[in-house]
Amino acid sequence: MPSAHLYASARTPFGRFGGALAGVRPDDLAATALTAALAKAPALDPARIDDVVWGCANQAGEDNRNVGRMAVLLAGLPTSIPATTVNRLCGSSLDAAALASRSIETGDADVVVAGGVESMSRAPWVLPKPERAYPAGDVTAASTTLGWRLVNPDMPAEWTAPLGECNEQLAQRLGIGRERQDEFAARSHQLAAKAWADGFFDDLVVGVDGVDLPRDECVRDGSTPQTLAKLKPSFRSPADGGTITAGNASPLTDGASALVIGSEAAATALGVAPLARIAGRGAHALDPRDFGLGPVEAANQALARAGISWSDVGAVELNEAFAVQSLACLDAWDVDPDLVNTRGGAIALGHPLGASGARLLGTLAAVLRERDARWGVAALCIGVGQGLAVVLENQEASR
Repeated sequence: MPSAHLYASARTPFGRFGGALAGVRPDDLAATALTAALAKAPALDPARIDDVVWGCANQAGEDNRNVGRMAVLLAGLPTSIPATTVNRLCGSSLDAAALASRSIETGDADVVVAGGVESMSRAPWVLPKPERAYPAGDVTAASTTLGWRLVNPDMPAEWTAPLGECNEQLAQRLGIGRERQDEFAARSHQLAAKAWADGFFDDLVVGVDGVDLPRDECVRDGSTPQTLAKLKPSFRSPADGGTITAGNASPLTDGASALVIGSEAAATALGVAPLARIAGRGAHALDPRDFGLGPVEAANQALARAGISWSDVGAVELNEAFAVQSLACLDAWDVDPDLVNTRGGAIALGHPLGASGARLLGTLAAVLRERDARWGVAALCIGVGQGLAVVLENQEASR
């Protein structure tokens, strides 16, 4: 079977909720990332792109009606290029990359663009459609920004609890306290700020036309465990044991990410050498309220399918939906925490749901090359009880 390789990645800066990117439509964000990734394959004739697989978690507003196809059209690519949009919530763009790699390995495609987008600022409020004309009662608009909405009454209540409450339960069950969560979150901000100062993201992030946003908007350079400790819990009161705050959880975010994935033979057509080989994939599901632990078995599966173990891994990009669930995953894995999110994570960089998976893969490939490490894992938790992971191999590594 042909092998699938990551050739290029690009993303927009990630903007805070209601911030610099709030005035930009998600389909325009998607087109920006798509165009930037393809610019890194200078020899590619766009007509040779076999497919575009795009991730988006919401799809309730301007991102509806197959936003992947809209990105192709807005980017000015040939109308002959097909596209699809996939939804695995927070894992959507990592799922898109996995689907793209499978189509290459089976020989169905030679070059595929994968990626994802989310504008949480522009997510609309929705009303349930009335079951009959002219209803007499009131209806309530539901925000589509994050979490459950229009819940099926047959769903058990414990499954549909808010994401933060689910992670408070996880913290209580596993004994992961507030101090440890704040230390993890401060590390994320400190490493992200250093990464930007070092120029690490200069080649990975492209600006958005008409927007003055030189770097990710949610990074707080001066964050320390002490400053984060001053924040109030968001989901439970301190008296009820609340530990999760706006400082140790990922913020609502806007942004887009894109990847160019191709066969080994596609290197000539792309005009660029591959960054990494996609070596393994894993997906796992569990009780919806335990979604934060989803990456644990997903990553173990991906490693097994790549034919390696945690002892071989030189870098990990784990999406920091919440500090507590990230710590729970690290506690379950046999991995050195110092190898994880060495350039910051979603608590600092942001988590635009549909775009985060592609951001993880692009960052992971760059970190593997920076560290001259061979094997890396990208993983994230997914609402409603899932996890997803991909293993990359840096074939140029000397160790």
